[in-house]
Amino acid sequence: MPSSVKALGQARPSGAGMAPQTRCCSLAAVQRRLPILAWLPNYSLRWLKMDLVAGLSVGLTVVPQALAYAEVAGLPPQYGLYSAFMGCFVYFFLGTSRDVTLGPTAIMSLLVSFYTFHEPAYAVLLAFLSGCIQLAMGFLHLGFLLDFISYPVIKGFTSAATVTIGFGQIKNLLGLQDIPRQFFLQVYQTFRKVGEIRAGDAVLGLVCMLLLLVLKLMRDHVPPVHPEMPPGVRLSHGLVWTATTGRNALVVSFAALVAYSFEVTGYQPFILTGQTAEGLPPVRIPPFSVTTANGTVSFTEMVQDMGAGLAVVPLMGLLESIAVAKSFASQGGYRVDSNQELLAIGLTNVLGSLVSSYPVTGSFGRTAVNAQSGVCTPAGGLVTGVLVLLSLDYLTSLFYYIPKSALAAVIIMAVAPLFDTRVFGTLWRVKRLDLLPLCVTFLFCFWEVQYGILAGTLVSVLILLHSVARPKMQVSEGPVLVLQPASGLQFPAVEALREAIITQALEASPPRSAILECSHVCSVDSTVVLGLEELLEDFHRRGVTLALVGLQVPVLRVLLSADLKGLQYFSTLEEAEKSLLQEPGTQPYNVGEDSVPEHKVALLKA
Repeated sequence: MPSSVKALGQARPSGAGMAPQTRCCSLAAVQRRLPILAWLPNYSLRWLKMDLVAGLSVGLTVVPQALAYAEVAGLPPQYGLYSAFMGCFVYFFLGTSRDVTLGPTAIMSLLVSFYTFHEPAYAVLLAFLSGCIQLAMGFLHLGFLLDFISYPVIKGFTSAATVTIGFGQIKNLLGLQDIPRQFFLQVYQTFRKVGEIRAGDAVLGLVCMLLLLVLKLMRDHVPPVHPEMPPGVRLSHGLVWTATTGRNALVVSFAALVAYSFEVTGYQPFILTGQTAEGLPPVRIPPFSVTTANGTVSFTEMVQDMGAGLAVVPLMGLLESIAVAKSFASQGGYRVDSNQELLAIGLTNVLGSLVSSYPVTGSFGRTAVNAQSGVCTPAGGLVTGVLVLLSLDYLTSLFYYIPKSALAAVIIMAVAPLFDTRVFGTLWRVKRLDLLPLCVTFLFCFWEVQYGILAGTLVSVLILLHSVARPKMQVSEGPVLVLQPASGLQFPAVEALREAIITQALEASPPRSAILECSHVCSVDSTVVLGLEELLEDFHRRGVTLALVGLQVPVLRVLLSADLKGLQYFSTLEEAEKSLLQEPGTQPYNVGEDSVPEHKVALLKA
């Protein structure tokens, strides 16, 4: 807490003893909604230097990526840059992670291409509506809904998206034209038109990929700089680090220079990006209708056209951004506020739609660059945002000469790490059944993204429900039969529990008494209570006893309120065994409250 606040608290008269505490709570609440207030008072010159370097590094990465991702989204190249700067400024005020950078990503661009029909008006409206949904989820604390999308489903989706995005850029890498965007038709037409490959684009694209790979390997193997190194060595390290970190910008600039050299000679062997709208985007409200050659499409019709995208895009945007934030927070030893992150990304999309942005989210690749550059606060994003704005204002005329094959190389090298082959081995070792939702999601996403996510989530939920409905039962054959559910008891598990107990105890010859060990049962519902009542009656008719052990207080309270006839329960397994074996000196607790231990009586009355 700042010393000024402490001083104000100490200066209060004794009659206002609660004022400092109230003031502290109010300050904490404000800092929770405006995290900038937590770190800005302590901002230092050293942090400024680190944030400046990190912001420049991310800026050199995001400009070429934004141009490339606009191609993935099926939009003019300037829309990638329009989408790249608003998140930098919003996250400066609202972000809880020092590392995260918001902007266009490969997966989000792919989703935009699916649901906006390559129409900028649809993409901008989708950003606005997605932001509204994300803000609502943040204010209503609905982030828990993301927990229903399991890890295998996420991996299946990202793997399918990687294949779709990567293969979708083969046409630009090889200079093929008139290739449809639907995945299966794309694969068919690409192989069908192999004979139409343009040698210039293919050679340049492959050279760019090779350069990006070499620079990435150099970046991964550059040793850290130590203060005791000679100045010349430190300078060379700095130059190598700068070149390898900004490798996307370096390679794209190299390709553009090659293309310009050919343009001067009057021969152009490459397909170029072409004209890019110059200047900053105008500030205007999102288009709530769009005029086409066939008439005006109303807001309602636009929403209907986007369909499932209004659910898939905001949810996947939140999922990707929060996953990135939590991943780097765990590495950096700090925590992020998930609901605050929802608000940050939601407001980014809403405000971004005013400057013609399409939906954005947290970028894993650029966040990694940010972290590796030593960023200290979200202020690094300001530098990145300013760099994007300067590019829009002064460099758009130069983007004309960027070959599409170079941008395709950038995209392919950016998405390749997203295809994680290790996950298959991990799931095989940990739980092989989890491979089922992963494979279902992976395969269905090639049909339609929403079907893949929905099918994978449904399979995951069914696996979860099966474990709830059929809990594992541990059976101990001793002097008395002991059955212990390995997990909680909910209404779908009643029949499985009843069948297991009847099979083990009542169908034996002669029938046996049994103990139900309930230490893992933390709650029961009315269906479970009715099932236990029927079991107690069955045991009573066969002349044997069913006793309960290890009841937690909430469960005991429910069973006592149900007034089950013949209910016997014990604190320990030893007491239950002694009672059922009819050893003297131990009596079961009766249903009456007087027989309940004092500490449980207090809890039951609470």
